[in-house]
This record gives sequence, C-alpha cells and structure tokens, in this order.
Amino acid sequence: MVHIYYGDGKGKTTAAVGLAVRAAGSKMKVLFVQFLKTEFSGERSALNLLENVTLTSCPLDLKFTFEMTESERQQTAVLFRGIFERSASTALSERYDMIVLDEIFDVMNEGMLSEAEVFEFIANAPNSIEIVMTGHAPSQRFLDEADYITEMKKIKHPFDRGLQGRIGIEF
Repeated sequence: MVHIYYGDGKGKTTAAVGLAVRAAGSKMKVLFVQFLKTEFSGERSALNLLENVTLTSCPLDLKFTFEMTESERQQTAVLFRGIFERSASTALSERYDMIVLDEIFDVMNEGMLSEAEVFEFIANAPNSIEIVMTGHAPSQRFLDEADYITEMKKIKHPFDRGLQGRIGIEF
C-alpha cells in the first residue's frame, strides 16, 4: 500500500519514522531513504540502532534548495537521482517489506527527480511492499494512487517568529 504524509506542518518525517519503527518491531525489513537531509538529522541515529532498518547514505552537508546555485542544484539532482535509482533497485532485489521515501515530493517539485520515474516505481512495485512518501505538495497523480493520505497542516510554528530549527525537534 502507498502512504503519503504531506503538507506545510511539522511531523511528516516523524510520522514516517514512527511507521518504520513499528514495522521493524514487527520483524518487517525497512529501507529508509532520505532526500534533502544530511547524515546529522537526529532520527538517523535512532534508526541506525534498529536491526531491521537500512538507511541509505545522505550528504554530510547540504544547502536548502533556495540557497543553491544552478550548478549546485544540478549536482544535487544527479546525487538524488542516483540515490533513488539505487534505492528502488535495492528495495525490489533485496525484498524489503517497506520503503520510506522521505522528502520525495520536494525533490520532484524542485525538478531534481522525475515524477514519471518515481510514479513508475510505485505503480510497478509488488503489492507486498509498503511505500511511504513524505513532502510538501504531492501531485494529484500520487494522491490518486495512495491508500493512506495524511495532511500535516501548520497552525503555528516558532519559525514564524524567526526562530531557526532546533536539534532534536526539527532535525
């Protein structure tokens, strides 16, 4: 089944992490793929401790997309395409029960990954794989394909007052 956690509110990755922990605790094999995150995102340390969870690598340093030059955007797009292609292949060949594609919608919306390629993977994946996707604005195509959809809506956030993200809370 396909799960989507999306919106402008906090909690999309947190929900995906919670689902991955639940699955791993039930002896399911989980592949956790993160885009637009670095190796230092707090959830990675906890997920690394779980026997049934495999994390793909993330860059050590990564700018926000709006801070990137065109050259940096192109390099990042190549990196993310490679991560996606390897992850999709690994999920199928090693028979994972769940694949989490964290921030996948943002990467597609930034033009760094082809929506068609991601959709093809989802549409052709075996029914035995739970596919979990997060991000801000999924296209209608993905919403139509999903079995579970949860929208996170921001009502209030410290960022609105100019406060930066905090370790252990936002990342």
